[in-house]
Amino acid sequence: MTSRTTKSQEPGDSGFTLIETMVAVTILTLSIVGPLYVADRAVVAAATARDQLVANYLAQEGIEYVRAMRDNEFLGAYAAGGTDVSTLAWDAFINGSSAGSIASCRSQACTLDPVRPMGTGGGFALAPCSGSACGILYLSGGLYTEQSSGGATPTPFTRTIQATLVSAQDMHIVARVSWVSRGTAYTVSVADHLTPWQ
Repeated sequence: MTSRTTKSQEPGDSGFTLIETMVAVTILTLSIVGPLYVADRAVVAAATARDQLVANYLAQEGIEYVRAMRDNEFLGAYAAGGTDVSTLAWDAFINGSSAGSIASCRSQACTLDPVRPMGTGGGFALAPCSGSACGILYLSGGLYTEQSSGGATPTPFTRTIQATLVSAQDMHIVARVSWVSRGTAYTVSVADHLTPWQ
């Protein structure tokens, strides 16, 4: 004959208790939430880096555009001939009243729309900001423009260009690109000094 011993089960011996279950769920939650938080921060950091890179290129484009306007004035004066071409072209660039002058961007910030014809003023690429604020840029056909037509996609970026005459032979140009991302305001500024050709 075989004898069997049976152990009587006391309450709480079979399975997990409520406290053990809660501890297990907490550990599982922390092991999932931690990596998700890190992944979210990585996505935000990547988006911020992307926006900063785009803003840096947009600001640099503003500086290069103003430099091209100065060069265009010199080429126009050179084609017209005469003496002291560099001085005449520089004076027309910093003080002139033609579309090739940066004078209107010295008293207030200007905005740049490179899709429009080169120059400063209404209908041209460089135009003083209307009121106290410049408009946002739109992405249309791979170009950042101020024109919202034709299915252009609005971007968070606003670009301004400000010129300051440091001396008779030195113009300080600052291009700023501003945007807001996830409630935080960002600004990228690029500055350069322009001088006459000779």
